[in-house]
Parts: sequence; C-alpha cells; structure tokens
Amino acid sequence: MNIDTIDKQARIAVLIPCYNEEYAIAQVVRDFKEALPEATVFVYDNNSTDRTAELAAEAGAVVRREPLQGKGNVVRRMFREIEADCYIMVDGDGTYNPGDAPALARAVLEEQVDMAIGDRLSTTYFQENKRPFHNMGNKLVRNLINRFWNNDIRDIMTGYRAFSRPFVKLFPVMTQNFEIETEMTIHALDKRFTVKAIPSQYADRQEGESKLNTYKDGFKILKTIFSLFKEYRPMLFFGILAIVLLLIAIILFIPILVEFFKTGLVPRFPTLFCAGFLAITGIMSFFTGLILDVIIKKDRKNYELRVINFKQS
Repeated sequence: MNIDTIDKQARIAVLIPCYNEEYAIAQVVRDFKEALPEATVFVYDNNSTDRTAELAAEAGAVVRREPLQGKGNVVRRMFREIEADCYIMVDGDGTYNPGDAPALARAVLEEQVDMAIGDRLSTTYFQENKRPFHNMGNKLVRNLINRFWNNDIRDIMTGYRAFSRPFVKLFPVMTQNFEIETEMTIHALDKRFTVKAIPSQYADRQEGESKLNTYKDGFKILKTIFSLFKEYRPMLFFGILAIVLLLIAIILFIPILVEFFKTGLVPRFPTLFCAGFLAITGIMSFFTGLILDVIIKKDRKNYELRVINFKQS
C-alpha cells in the first residue's frame, strides 16, 4: 500500500495499549512510525512493572498511563482522550504487521469505512499460533457472533483495527478486559457501521507469555457474547427462551391430559403445577422480549440521530 495515497491533512493516531511489553514495544513504535510517518504513536501503559513506558518514550511514542487494570479500561481512556480522524489500535507485542497499517488507514479515510479489521485468521494465524485452544476459541467466537448477527466477519477478536472518528467517540466501552474486541465487533454489527476485513500477516509472540488466559478469559468472552446478545437482540433471546419453556411445559402436560381423557382423573398434580409454571414463565419471557425489543429499536433510532449530529458538528 502506497502511503502517499493517504490524505496528509488527516490526523492519524496509532494507539498501543501495553502491559509489560518491554521486549517488543520499542520496535513496534519504530515500525509504526516508519509505516505511517504522518501518524502520532500513543502508548498507554497499564501499570507495567518493567521498562515498557521508558522504552516506548525513547522510541518516539507519546506515553500516557491508565491506572485501572484491563485492556477495556485502557481503550476507554484512549478513545476519550485522543482526537484524530483515523485511529489505528494495535497490540504492543509485535505480533501484527505494521506494513498493513496504511491499508487500514486508507479504508477509513478514503473508503469511509467505520471499522477496518486486520484479519489474521485468513492468513497465518493458525500456522503461527501454538496454542490449539486459542485457535478453537477464535473459531467458536466467530461462529457464534456470525450466527447471532447474521454476518460473515472472519476475525472477531483481532487486536489490529482502524476506526473512524464517529465510531470512536460514540462507542460506549462497557467491558474492562480482553472482551473489548468482541464488544467492538458486536457494536459495529448492531449499529450497522461499515466494516471491512483486510488480510493481515500474524506472527506469534517471540518472548513473554500471552496475557490472554485460554479458559478464564475465554469464558469471559463467551459470557460477553451472550450478555450482549440478550441486550442487543432481546426479542430473539427471550423468544428462544419462551419456546424452550413452552415446549417443556407441553411435554409435561400431554401425558396428564391423555390420562385425564382416559380416566377423568389428574393423578400427578406436582407435574401439572410444574407445567403450568413453565408455561406462564414462557409467556412472560415472550412479552419481556417484545417490550425490550421496542426499547432497543427506539435506542437505535436515537443513536442514529446522535451519529448524524456528531458528523454535522
């Protein structure tokens, strides 16, 4: 990608959240300054106990700090403080290719894309990543989100992304840790932001250990998906729950009904009461989803107006 095609008047910010990345951060900063000479590189240190902040500053980055631990907290701070026309977020561990940054920036600045994704899974991720459960987790998360939101995004949890100014300034960061990438993707899909995947080369970490715990953080990510699914798609979520409850109620009730027609007796009152309770709960679940769906649609309308007002301001 020829960097000369990027508007020189555009403000580009490279945002690097960091925690104990002293072995790689200086090279990452230098590489991104070379790939995007017109950009300002910001490193947000998240309570590192090594020389991450010092080495980043020596390499030419603007270093700031976020005292609240967790990547989501760092992203919230970055998005609030930095003013730019294009934001490129990347991890500070040297796993992402700086040479792909101009393509990500061009997608935002010239193609009016709201979120450009550095797609690892279409290139070298599965060959480079030595943790099989991480690979399986990436596929599981991708399949769940694409099914729930009827889309086909290849890489849901990539840490290499470019954003438009409206996306950044109107994105409500709710998660605190590594679930932030999942939250960004779901938010973009729900609010119908333009998303573009750009294949990006991935290299596994050369030193240090991944900050992402396969089981603990994987569970948090799955919990986030279902929580956001409930919040963003309440009619579908509570509709499915209602159908399941009503089916169980019907299965329990049919033998009682057959017995009643045969003998005129109801010998299993506890089962009848249980079936009735499940049926009532299922009906309540359906109307809960219906009410929340109306609220969500109104919220989407208000959000669209906020985006329009933001772009005009």
